[in-house]
Amino acid sequence: MGSQEMALSSLFGLGVVGVLIVGFYSLVSTRNLIRVLIAMEVLTKGVTLLLVTAGYAVHRIALAQALAITLIIIEVAVVVVAIGVILCFYRQRKSLDTALLRDIKG
Repeated sequence: MGSQEMALSSLFGLGVVGVLIVGFYSLVSTRNLIRVLIAMEVLTKGVTLLLVTAGYAVHRIALAQALAITLIIIEVAVVVVAIGVILCFYRQRKSLDTALLRDIKG
């Protein structure tokens, strides 16, 4: 790898770390279930970018892309189920506050 490629890769790595930090901060600072779901999405996008960056760094781009596509497919399934749970919770409690989650009985 040349010095210009290393600089670009490290700059992209810093951007990925920034996305992960924003996602984690959003996750711990909010009490709204929709915002929690969006923060989880930002975190998974950061992980996807991290996979692609790591694949580029070790010259295994095809493997990284395959893992990223698999992660995206799993993420879609998780989001659909989470939205269904959030909608049921909203219909029952008329609120999206996470503090009310403690009152749920199985």
